[in-house]
Order: sequence, then structure tokens, then C-alpha cells
Amino acid sequence: MTKGKVYFVGAGPGDEGLITVKGQKEIEKADVILYDRLLNPKLLEAAAFDCELIYCGKTPYATGISQGEINELLVSKALEGHRVVRLKGGDPAVFGRVGEEAESLKDEGIPFEVIPGVTSSIAASMYAGVPVTHRDYGRSFAMVTGHDQTKKDIDWNGLVSIDTVAFYMGVANLPSIRENLINHGKQGNTPALVIQWGTYGRQESVEGTLDDIVERVSGKSLGNPAITLVGDIISLRGKLQWFEKKPLYGQRFLVARTGTAKSALAEALYELGGEVIEFPKWNAAKVKIEESQLLAFLSYDRILFTSPESVHGFLDSLTEQAIDFRRISSKLYVLSRKSKKALQQRGLTAELKSGMPEAGTLLVVGDRNRDLRDPAHGDGDYIQSIAKFVDERFLEIFPRMLDGKPVGTVLFSNRHSVDMLMQYGNKANVDVEALLKQASIGVIGESTGNRIQDYGFTSDMMPKEPSAEQLVDLIVNRNVF
Repeated sequence: MTKGKVYFVGAGPGDEGLITVKGQKEIEKADVILYDRLLNPKLLEAAAFDCELIYCGKTPYATGISQGEINELLVSKALEGHRVVRLKGGDPAVFGRVGEEAESLKDEGIPFEVIPGVTSSIAASMYAGVPVTHRDYGRSFAMVTGHDQTKKDIDWNGLVSIDTVAFYMGVANLPSIRENLINHGKQGNTPALVIQWGTYGRQESVEGTLDDIVERVSGKSLGNPAITLVGDIISLRGKLQWFEKKPLYGQRFLVARTGTAKSALAEALYELGGEVIEFPKWNAAKVKIEESQLLAFLSYDRILFTSPESVHGFLDSLTEQAIDFRRISSKLYVLSRKSKKALQQRGLTAELKSGMPEAGTLLVVGDRNRDLRDPAHGDGDYIQSIAKFVDERFLEIFPRMLDGKPVGTVLFSNRHSVDMLMQYGNKANVDVEALLKQASIGVIGESTGNRIQDYGFTSDMMPKEPSAEQLVDLIVNRNVF
């Protein structure tokens, strides 16, 4: 069997937008992905449906998968002929053990490539408003591991001469770091900054000096993952903060998903600085529709599409059978603005179902089996144009996505999204009811609000007009008085 190849890919520090283009492409092409604890799980959504996802996370002070076991997995998967991605948080060459893992491949004659990523000390510092170099404040920069309890191998005399020093994962050893820096000549009034979960919406920063940073961090109960930054350059933070100024900074959202298309709601929250978890993760597969069926469908007076996926499935079938879209004489209707946009992208226009007349023959085009169709869509004939299903690989990942800061707001875009979060959240061993009890609940429309009431909950936010834009406006303005 031909040997496979391993790609060491830097996932960046947390913000999913910081993955490199080359790294993203390798995720999309991988047969197997071995991924770490600290990377953003949203990056895994780009993996192919048949890609094997293997969690290799290590938790501080807890027993987990060993480095030796990871090395063996890389070798065995590559020897089976797979294209393997070793997905690491930050940059694989910065405290990422890429040297050890690559050596194990070299010993077996397995080819590999290393794709650098954005390392967390540089990214987290800038997201906290601190550049790590500056002509006036910092011409030298050092990165140091903060894990080592003994610190015997650290050149403290050399470090105190460096303008800006970043310690990785050093919160537990912060008292020792402070003591060593001061004992070797660093002034106690030197600015210090600890950044937890840098570049995520849950990022939290504590600023002080070497004299008081330990007490300040203890008061905020900060822990790893974190970067500790030491240097005069931190004084620029007051002028250069940008990420922490975003209107939804510090807020964590869970958006209940019902489709494969990108969520405009989630995108808007992310752009405004919020951290957004989306669940469940969906995939879609083609449904074969014969040419004779398709031609018969074009004779209906009205066609109602229930989702963007149903639009694309139906129109893709027409294209495959070489049927000209101009033969559609039916009046087209949709349930959502997303579906309307999907039709517009294909050169067709539609109206919302609220404006659909009762007269005329009706064809409902959906993405579910006939026995799962929603009676509210109408009494017409029904065809499934695409099969949409939940990606159950993410059932294991979902609980880890919820680790850390609690979700403050849960958002539902339609009735189906309520049912799906309840069903698959519980299937993922997440207590969804407990999560909803401690969070604010937002819904796009009255029907969705009624559905959440069926489960014993009441929505806290509902826009006057059922749109993602108006719901986002409500969220942004809810704390403005």
C-alpha cells in the first residue's frame, strides 16, 4: 500500500478567521484529522463528511492521551495510505511538539509538511491591544514556556534584558515567574498583562505590574489557557484596544442550527465580537429525481421551497437533467429570506409564503422525508429534493465547545431549531434544559416562541419583524439604557 502523508497545520489561537488559507485547504482535503484541545472546534466543520476526527486533547494535571500514542496514531494512519492532518492550536512549531511528532514520521519514511499558524502570544496580545514590538517601547521579543515548575533551564538574566516577554501557559507558575524576573533585575513596576482565551469572544485580560499581577489574576480567578505578557509596551493598551471594544465582546451565544448554509445570525454576532457556538452540525446528500418527475413538477401553479437546501437540490436536479430553468412557469414561494436569496442567486425570484394565495395546485419541495413534513407548509403534493441530516461526529465535540464560560444567550431561528437542539443536545449528553434555565432565550418569530413554550420556557427577546437583523439589534441594545 502506498504511504500517506501528514500535514502539521497551525489552527491559530482561537478566532476561526485566523486559520491560514493553506491550512483551511488541508482540513478540507484530509482523510483523518488528529486535533488538539485548544483549537476552535468550528474549524472541523470544513472537514469532509467521511473524514475521521480523532481528539488528542491534553488537559493540564489530568491523565489523557500520551505523546507516544499520538506519534503512533500519526504513523499508523499514514501507513494505511491516508492524508492525515495534525491540527494544532496556534503554530505547530511554537511549543507544539512538531519536532517530536515529525521525527517519528521521518523514522518510518513517511512524508510530511508543516503549515505554520498564527501563534497565540502575538495574536492574543494584539487582540488585547498590545503589539509585541514597537520602535519606542519594544525592539526585542521573547516567547517562553511557563509550564516548567523548576525554571532551572530558563535564562532569567537574559530574559530581563528583553523588552517584551510572553510566557505560555504560565498562570499556575505566575508567582515564580514574578519572583525570578524581579530577583534577576526586572523592576517591580514593569507592566504585566495576563490574557485568558485570547482571540475568543470569551477573552479576558487582567492588567497590572509585576508587583501586583499575581493578586489581580487571583482575584479574577483566571487560569489556563493564558498568555502572560511582561514589558513597557503594555502601556500602549489604553490607546490600541479594539477587540474588547466590540459591542458583544465577552458574550457567549449558542445558535440552534437547522441547515447546512451559513447562519447570517451567527455571522453577525461574530462580527460584533461575540463568541458563537452553532449546533447541531448538518450535512446534505443528493436525492435522485427522474426527468419525467421534474417535468411534471413544472406544471404546478405554485411551488413552495422549505429551505435553501431544498432550493439548491431541486435546481441542481434540473441542471443535471438539462432542463432549462425558463421552463418553470410556476409562481415560486419560500418560507424564509435565506431561501429567497438562494433562488435569487440562481436567477429566480420568489415571494414569502405569507403572501401565497390559496388557489392553484401546490408542490412543496422540502429536505425531509415525506412522513416528517410539516403540515403547516400546506396541503399540496410533496417532493424531497435533498436529504439533510445531522453530522453525529459533532455530538462528541459539542460538550467540549461548551467548556469554560457559560453560554449567556441561546437563539432559535424557527420551530424546527428548537426541536433539533433539544433532541441532539440531549443525545450529546448535554443538559439542554439546565443550559436554557441559566441563559437568555431569543427567537426570531412568534411561532418559534410558541414552540419554546411547549418545552416549558419563555423567550426573552423577539423582534417585531421576524429577521436575523432585528434580533441582532435587540441583542446589541438590550444593555443600553
